[in-house]
Amino acid sequence: MTSQTAPTGAVPAPVPAHVPTPDQIRRAPKVLLHDHLDGGLRPGTVVELARESGYTELPETDPDKLGLWFQEAADSGSLERYLETFRHTVAVMQSREALVRVARECAEDLAEDGVVYAEVRYAPEQHLDAGLTLEEVVEAVNEGFRQGERLARENGHRIRVGALLTAMRHAARSLEIAELANRHRDSGVVGFDIAGAEAGYPPTRHLDAFEYLKRENNHFTIHAGEAFGLPSIWQALQWCGADRLGHGVRIIDDIEVREDGSVRLGRLASYVRDKRIPLELCPSSNLQTGAASSYAEHPIGLLRRLHFRATVNTDNRLMSHTSMSREFEHLVEAFGYTLDDLQWFSVNAMKSAFIPFDERLAMINDVIKPGHAELKSEWLFQQTASTSGSGGSGGSPA
Repeated sequence: MTSQTAPTGAVPAPVPAHVPTPDQIRRAPKVLLHDHLDGGLRPGTVVELARESGYTELPETDPDKLGLWFQEAADSGSLERYLETFRHTVAVMQSREALVRVARECAEDLAEDGVVYAEVRYAPEQHLDAGLTLEEVVEAVNEGFRQGERLARENGHRIRVGALLTAMRHAARSLEIAELANRHRDSGVVGFDIAGAEAGYPPTRHLDAFEYLKRENNHFTIHAGEAFGLPSIWQALQWCGADRLGHGVRIIDDIEVREDGSVRLGRLASYVRDKRIPLELCPSSNLQTGAASSYAEHPIGLLRRLHFRATVNTDNRLMSHTSMSREFEHLVEAFGYTLDDLQWFSVNAMKSAFIPFDERLAMINDVIKPGHAELKSEWLFQQTASTSGSGGSGGSPA
C-alpha cells in the first residue's frame, strides 16, 4: 500500500512553540530569589526621602533624570563602580518610616509585575546611621513587606515576600547578623547572605557565621562567582556549605564546549549540577558588571541546556532599569524561550526557596503551574479561533 499526500488544506500546520508575548510574560507567575531592597527603589521615592531627610548629595532631583543616572552609573562594566551607586539609596533609608515605605513599595512593584514569591535581601548594618537598632531595622522592613502584600491583594495581585539578611563581606558583623536572622526566622526572615566586593574578601572570612547557621538548621546563600571566579564558588560550597549561589555565573569557567559541540564539565561544575545547587543568575546585572557581554552570550543559555538548577533574577531593579518581566523578555528574544521554559525557571526557583517544602510544593502546584497552564490555554484558543476564521466556507475534500 502506497502512501498518499493529503489534499491541500486538509493537514493542519504544525503547532508553533508557545513563545510568550510581553503581556503574557508580565502575567505569568514568577519567582524571584535574588533582589536587593536598596537596589530597587522608585526614583521618585529616592527624591522624596532625600528631601524629607535633608540628604543633599543626589546627582539629580528630577525622578526621571535620577533614574537614568542610576542606570548609566551602574552600566560601567565594573562591579566596584556598580556598588558605588548604593551610597545614595542607603543614605535615604535610615529611618523607620523610610524602611517601611521602601519595603511596602517593593512588594507592590513586584506583585504588579507578576511575581508571586520573592526573597528580598538587605544589610541591616547599613541602616543604623540615624540611631535605629538592628532589631528595629528588621521589624520596619518586615512591616513594610506585610503592608505591601496586603495592598497588592487589594489591587488584585498575590505575593509572598521573605527577607534575607545580608552581612557585608568587608565588615566584621556577619555572626551578629546571622544571629539576628535566626531570631527573626519565624517573623518573615527566611535566610542569610553575604554580599559586597568579592576580590580580597573570600567567604571563608565568615566561617563562624555559616557554622552557626548550620548548627541552627537555618538557610543561607552566598554571593559567589560574579566578579570573582571558580575559587569563590568552591569556597562558598565546600568550606562554607552554601545552600545556593548568589549569581554563580562564573561556573561557566569550568565547562568546556568543544569544536564538535560536545560539552565537558569539570569537577566543580559537575558537582554543582549533580547536587542541584541553585544558581541565582541575574542577566542584566551581569552585563553591567562585565560578567557577560550580551544576553545572547550569557551563560544562562548553556546552563539551561545542560539542566543546571538555573534561576532568573533582577539583582537591582533600579540600577539595571529592569524587572522580572524585562529579564524574561530579554531571554525570550535571545534564546527563543517558550512558556515552558519560563515555567521551568520559575519552578526551579520555587524548589530552591527558603520556605518549608510543603509550602513550596503548594506554590508550584496551585499557583505556578496553573498560571502557566492558563496562559497556554489562552494562547491555544486564540490560535484555534484564528485558524477557524481563516477556513472560509470550504471543508476538507470528501
